[in-house]
Amino acid sequence: MKTTRILLPSLLLTSAVAFATGVGYDDTPQIPGQQWKVHDKNRPNPPIVVPAETFSHMAPAPADAIVLFDGKDLSKWKSGDAEAKWNVADGAFVVTKGAGDIETREKFGDFQLHIEWSAPNPPHGDSQGRGNSGIFLHGLYEVQVLDVYNNKTYADGQAGGLYGQWAPLQNAVKKPGEWNSYDIVFEGPRFDASGSVSRKAAVTVIHNGVVLHHHQEFNGPTGHRNVPKYAVYDSTGPIRLQDHGDPVRYRNVWIRPLGTYDRPETK
Repeated sequence: MKTTRILLPSLLLTSAVAFATGVGYDDTPQIPGQQWKVHDKNRPNPPIVVPAETFSHMAPAPADAIVLFDGKDLSKWKSGDAEAKWNVADGAFVVTKGAGDIETREKFGDFQLHIEWSAPNPPHGDSQGRGNSGIFLHGLYEVQVLDVYNNKTYADGQAGGLYGQWAPLQNAVKKPGEWNSYDIVFEGPRFDASGSVSRKAAVTVIHNGVVLHHHQEFNGPTGHRNVPKYAVYDSTGPIRLQDHGDPVRYRNVWIRPLGTYDRPETK
């Protein structure tokens, strides 16, 4: 499938040509509607883009936002039915290996999410074993968190990728130890009375001011080496953050639930 690559000229300093990594798999299923297999080792990596320095700084939450982390505690998060067990220090919280995923106590429908993350410095490991975590929308649809600064991996597992489905348009990651921002606009799926999907889940992802996806549809929930199918639910869910064993840090997390409005008919 031919993909249009979107750049924001005012925010970019340099860009590079896409390249194939040779890291990944060749024995996985075909991704629906694409020429690539899941985690395809031959899928070209996105071009590298250096974001503007202004995106190193914390973005204040709008007045109507729900602040999910205020730099002090994880009271709005849980781990299963227990308290969230990740460590909080210096205005951020860090993935605690073996403590398990955490998720918001509250569920959301359609929303705007802001979250900032930082990969460990010095870096350790390579490919998917370096600075790995993930942000699961409705607890089901993953936007990948990964240190891909001078680190090759498969395209649909890149930072900001819709894991196992869509590679990001660009690689806009900052150096290990520096702060990255994700601004995510998510619309959950809808199901008709028969249980069929009437609207797929879709997402727009902006990484450090660079568009990675624009209203890109998910083929279904996220899986590894497979192609999961949609299953009926109430189109709400938590924000879940993944414990993948790496001490990724998070800060400045806020969310704005989105309502609906009547669009005028086209004449």
